[in-house]
Amino acid sequence: MRTLIAAAVLAAVAVHAQPTYPGRRQVLIRYMADYAGKDPKNWPMSTLAAKLYLHEDLDRVSPRLSELMKQPSGDMFWMFVTAAVRQLGEGQLTPQALADMRHAWKTYFPYRGDTENHWLLYYASLYIASQNEPDAQWFTGKTSQENMREAKDYVKHWANLTLAKGQGEYDCTHYIGVYLLPLAYLAGWSKDPELAKLSEMMLEYIAADMAHELLDGTYVGAHARTDDVQVLEKYLGVSSSAAWLLYDLGPREKVPLQPHYMTFYALSSPWQPSPVLQKIATDRSKPYLVREKKRTRNRWRFHDEKNGVVYKTTYMTPNYAVGSDQGGVLQPIQQHSWDVTWRVPDPRGVQNTLFTTHPYSSGHELQTYFTPMPDYFLDEVLRSKKTYDSPNKWIGGSPYEQILQDQDTVIALYDIPEGTRFPHIHGFFSKDLQQVKEDPSGWIFVQGGDTYIAYFPLAPYRWNKLDNGGRELFSPHRQNGAIVQAADKSEFASFGEFQAKIRALPLKHGLSPTPSVDFTTLRGKRLQFTYGQQIDRSGWPMFDSPFLKAAPGSKTLELRHGNLHRVLDFENLKILE
Repeated sequence: MRTLIAAAVLAAVAVHAQPTYPGRRQVLIRYMADYAGKDPKNWPMSTLAAKLYLHEDLDRVSPRLSELMKQPSGDMFWMFVTAAVRQLGEGQLTPQALADMRHAWKTYFPYRGDTENHWLLYYASLYIASQNEPDAQWFTGKTSQENMREAKDYVKHWANLTLAKGQGEYDCTHYIGVYLLPLAYLAGWSKDPELAKLSEMMLEYIAADMAHELLDGTYVGAHARTDDVQVLEKYLGVSSSAAWLLYDLGPREKVPLQPHYMTFYALSSPWQPSPVLQKIATDRSKPYLVREKKRTRNRWRFHDEKNGVVYKTTYMTPNYAVGSDQGGVLQPIQQHSWDVTWRVPDPRGVQNTLFTTHPYSSGHELQTYFTPMPDYFLDEVLRSKKTYDSPNKWIGGSPYEQILQDQDTVIALYDIPEGTRFPHIHGFFSKDLQQVKEDPSGWIFVQGGDTYIAYFPLAPYRWNKLDNGGRELFSPHRQNGAIVQAADKSEFASFGEFQAKIRALPLKHGLSPTPSVDFTTLRGKRLQFTYGQQIDRSGWPMFDSPFLKAAPGSKTLELRHGNLHRVLDFENLKILE
């Protein structure tokens, strides 16, 4: 793309010679064993699991386990911690504790959930629990062997669907941990060689999927699911804990910010990234483009196809990343469609991102992706996703947003019908921006870290102060849009030169009859984009970057870095170096 000066290259994350997983694994387990203090009355199941792994305080673990088995709760989240305690407690738990656990598995009926991560967690936990109790009675009414067959069938189905169409809950900042964890259980603990191998390879598949979209430990780009905190403070996610554990990325803290899921991963799995995967996660010395194909969550109404196609684009550089999907409602409630994220020396407490969204809320969306009847379901959703029906929310997809990305340029267009609730768009401008300048040309120029960003709003707007110290660009117009161009500070002699270069770029735009843009990017590409325009993505790959390659339907994933080459062959369940 361009030549980056030495300072930018030096700022990139260094390639680590050796993985640090074994040491960090012990740090996490030690933390979980100690964090609840010395009084067993305060010990949760996670502490019991860690103590069993370390063979500590066994005289107090079993009585505490019996106490916790009296009132089970938490559905599949109860299942995964309980299955781990049983696995790790082999030969260490008292007969009474084991009997109390078997009684709980028989009488408590965990909800299987309604999402991809729920089902994978449910079935992996049920498999491991049943494997350890071959003669027990279960809440399912089935034998241990029947439970295990059903669980294996689901895991194979999920793996085949993911390989064919991509994940439904793709690239989640939080739920990445709830995919790594159950796969680690099956890879590390299953006695079925086929299931263990498949799980180990899918574990590497998910880890690799994340690896080439990490910016110094922060998961960037579009996400099927994030939350109200992580969408602004990008580092504060389980994905960052996974990057800390697996790739030694992020601040050099004693334990990651969200250690729970990755501790259970560490308890179950000795798996660590191969040298090629380690380098994929850490080498950001040159800019590169990522294209990925995913699938929507299951759509139960209003669509002929159960799973729609998601097209993801992410442009990675040493100092920033620009990522997007094609727009639309691809995952209900918690979707994040596009942003620019810039690198900072320490991302903790920093809101190093810029994006625009339409805060769409509709019963139509909920009825599309959920099966309950609509008369009460919005209230059910708001019990756990409290901001879903808020005009001020920062997460969620919109059927009235369409996105086009080319390298580090994004065009987002909106055509919101009259009568739509919350018929406005708003842009997030962080408190951590170093410079913000509104130019008479209409461009808004900002600097975040060593990244310059130009933002062109297509419709009038006003600024609102945010409680978090940032500013909201609020535009109440139904026909709307934005052009965003990012660049590295090192490309220009000054912030002023960047502004001059942007102002000189050819630009035409209009809002009627529908929003449209004709813009030549900083990289010399002319983009002509009109709302409603069909973009030909027929040849889109499952994975395409300098590091990961997978063609649709190939059932293989190639990992490359320099002279290192590794192939995950799922057709034959083999790994080729």
